[in-house]
Amino acid sequence: MIPETVILLLFVIASLLSVLANRFHIPYTVALVLGGLVLGAVHLFQAPVLTHDLVFTLFLPGLIFESAYHLSSSAMWRDRLAIFGLAVPGVLLSMLVTAFVLLWSSRYLPDLSRVIMPVSVALVFGAAVAATDPISVVSIFRKLQAPSRLTFMVESESLLNDGTAIVFFTLFLTLAEGKAISVPALAIQFFAVVGGGALAGMVIGWLSSEVIKRVHDGMVEITITILAAYGSFLTAMQLGYSGVISTVVAGLICGNYGAKRGMTASVKMAVNTFWEYIGFALNSLIFLLVGFTIHLPGLLSIWPLILAAYVAVTIARAAVIYGMSGLLSRTRARIPATWNFVLVWGGIRGALSMVLALSLPYDFPYRTLLINLVFGVVLLTILIQGLSISPLASALKVLGRSQDSQEVEVQRMRVILAQTGSHEIGRLRQGGLRNERALDVLATYYQQEQEAAEKKLAGLDTRDDTHILQRDFSRLYRHLLLKEKQKILDARTEGLLSEASYDQMLADIDASFLEIESQPEAVMERLSATQRSVKNDPPSA
Repeated sequence: MIPETVILLLFVIASLLSVLANRFHIPYTVALVLGGLVLGAVHLFQAPVLTHDLVFTLFLPGLIFESAYHLSSSAMWRDRLAIFGLAVPGVLLSMLVTAFVLLWSSRYLPDLSRVIMPVSVALVFGAAVAATDPISVVSIFRKLQAPSRLTFMVESESLLNDGTAIVFFTLFLTLAEGKAISVPALAIQFFAVVGGGALAGMVIGWLSSEVIKRVHDGMVEITITILAAYGSFLTAMQLGYSGVISTVVAGLICGNYGAKRGMTASVKMAVNTFWEYIGFALNSLIFLLVGFTIHLPGLLSIWPLILAAYVAVTIARAAVIYGMSGLLSRTRARIPATWNFVLVWGGIRGALSMVLALSLPYDFPYRTLLINLVFGVVLLTILIQGLSISPLASALKVLGRSQDSQEVEVQRMRVILAQTGSHEIGRLRQGGLRNERALDVLATYYQQEQEAAEKKLAGLDTRDDTHILQRDFSRLYRHLLLKEKQKILDARTEGLLSEASYDQMLADIDASFLEIESQPEAVMERLSATQRSVKNDPPSA
């Protein structure tokens, strides 16, 4: 079968699996991996091999840029303590804990003395499985209206820890191959690779944004974003820096600066749609190929060690999440206690871990063992955690969306759309040169639409729906905080605030943002208590 036919067939299979996943309410990525496992087992056709070069030249730049392009740099900076803490020192701690727990547990496994590995090799394994792949988790969170900060933390942490894991994987592999390297040299090399990648991405992202500002052609602007995505990755890799970090920075700049300053609304919508499709297409192919690449007989031969490795990875993830949560408990970036387990269980591993394992040199003594270990851990995290994250998060009341909540959203939006249509009709009447009868027909239609939506809203009893109340309160409060932030920015521009006062007030606004995104019920209760105290204790005359 020719390659073009295989690719077309993979897209057909991915589309069918997407339909089945929606019908049976299972995560899309789980369906893709299971489908790939079945097709790989029956050998209907030969799929492309998931190689290091294929992923690093085709899949990774597009996937990383798509995620970074849609992330808010201001929100990332606001939650920098938690995000960067999990993505850099958290990843390093995860590698160390994974290696230690794996080495300790493997001593007690029966008849597996032949697979006991040195510390340096265990560290290579820890680095390979350190990066998380939250695609299925994030899609579930968005669908079920998880707290926006939780979704943002999971997505942005994964985006940054890819680069950290790749850099540490390369450094630990150098140690495992017997090459001498000191701890200071290791640290210097890490910061050089990451810093160089960030600088390369900054330059390419800024240049791309400046071109976008000067070009007024949607197709060209889409092309510029493609060049920024793949150009930043390849440039950094050619210079010996981190391609992942470079693409993350380029995507953040293009999305937060180039798109806002240089794109019209229609072009922005076209670019967003394009990259959303690219993300869907690349994710569909890569997770389907993950299933094709995994060979179950090889995993079953060392299943006790794979199970020990999975436990080690889970314990390491828990140590990182609960440790970071404890450190941040007295700061404005504190993580709600109910989120900790969800963050632990949401640490699903994916294609990047498999690709790092496949990139091991062919003469590396432990290559086959590490590949099977990594593949086994990836499969277990996708199947066990991917299938259970939604009910577990719902049981912890982190997720939850009633049918009434969805219906309220739809009917409110219908009212807004009808009002917008009626307002536009009024504007067209004033302009003249319009057919009055046509306008009368449309005005009647929109009036009826508004009345129907308002009638349905009145029939929905949402007085006792705390989810709707908290969601509405959170959205309104965030809207008001954004207005306050803009006023503070204007005051500094006009010279009404000193730098010290500006920094303090902006920090207070950011703290309020984090609080409302994490614990809306606590904020609402505090403000309600303040209101009650004011009513009960009026000022003296």
